[in-house]
Amino acid sequence: MSRQQREELAARLRSVPRGATPPGVEEQRAGLAAAVSRPIRPDVATRHTVLGGRPALELTPARATDRGHLLYLHGGGYVSGSPDTHAGLVGELAARAGLRTTSPAYRLAPEHRFPAALEDGLAAYRELLDRGTDPRDLVLAGDSAGGGLAVATLLAARQAGLPQPAAAVVFSPWLDLTLGGASFQTRRDADAIFTEADFENYVEHYLGSGDRSQPLASPLFGDLAGLPPLLVQVGTDELLLDDAIRLAARAGAAEVEVTLQIGPGLPHVYQHQYGRLDEADAALDHAARFLNDQLANARAEAAASEPAL
Repeated sequence: MSRQQREELAARLRSVPRGATPPGVEEQRAGLAAAVSRPIRPDVATRHTVLGGRPALELTPARATDRGHLLYLHGGGYVSGSPDTHAGLVGELAARAGLRTTSPAYRLAPEHRFPAALEDGLAAYRELLDRGTDPRDLVLAGDSAGGGLAVATLLAARQAGLPQPAAAVVFSPWLDLTLGGASFQTRRDADAIFTEADFENYVEHYLGSGDRSQPLASPLFGDLAGLPPLLVQVGTDELLLDDAIRLAARAGAAEVEVTLQIGPGLPHVYQHQYGRLDEADAALDHAARFLNDQLANARAEAAASEPAL
C-alpha cells in the first residue's frame, strides 16, 4: 500500500467522529452497520436459518464443495454486529474458499452478558457436529470480538469433550479483555477507528464487574494446547496488534501450528476493504488457501489412519 493510499484510508476511517465518551448502544450498532455493511457478491446464495438455537445466515458459494463447512463469528465488541452486517465480508471469504458457511446471530451485550455469546458459539459448533459434520471437515473464523469468540469456542469445545475442527482463522482478534496489550499505548495515535475508551465500554457491557482475565472471556489466558492450526491476521495501525502477536506466541509455545501475518500500515479488520485495497484481497485469498490446505491435511491424515482392507 502506498503512502497516499494509507493516508486516504486513514482519512476515510477517521471521518467517523470519535468522542471521549463512546456513543450509546443503539448508536454503536447503527454506526458499525453503516461502516462495514457491503453487498453480498452475486455468486453467493444466502438463506436465513437457525443454528444452535439462534437465528443464522447460511452462505453458499456457487462453487461450494460437498465437503467442508465454515462457522463464522462476526465482530462488534460483543455489543453490535450481526450476520447481516458482516455478510459481505463473510461471503467473500466463503466464495474464495468454496465453503458453505454459517454465521450465527449470537446474543449481544448488554442485554445478554457473558457467557451468552460463548454459549451460542459453542451451541452452534455442537449442532454442526450433531448434524453429522465430521470435525475434520469443519473450520472456524471470526473478526475482532468474533475472532476472540472463535478461540474461546475452541477452548469451550475442548472443555466439553468435543473434537477440535480442522483449523481456525482470526482477523484482528480481541483476546484480552484486561486491555493489557502494549499496543493500547504504542498504537494509540495510529488507530483511526478505536480508542481505549471504546474497548472499556465494550468490556463494561459484556462483563460488567466480572473477572476480565477468565480464559473463556479472555482466551489469551487459556491453555491453548491441542488447538487446531491457526492463521492470525492483524494490521499494525490498531490497538489490538499485541493481542494477535501474543496469541501467536502463546499458541506456538503450546505447540500449536500458527501463522501470524502483520500488515504494515493497515487498520483493524482491514479485510473489510476487499475490492478497494490489494492487501485486503490478498489476505482473504491467503485465508481461503489456508482453510482449504488444512481441510485437505485433515482428510489426508484421516485416510492414512484408516486400517487397510
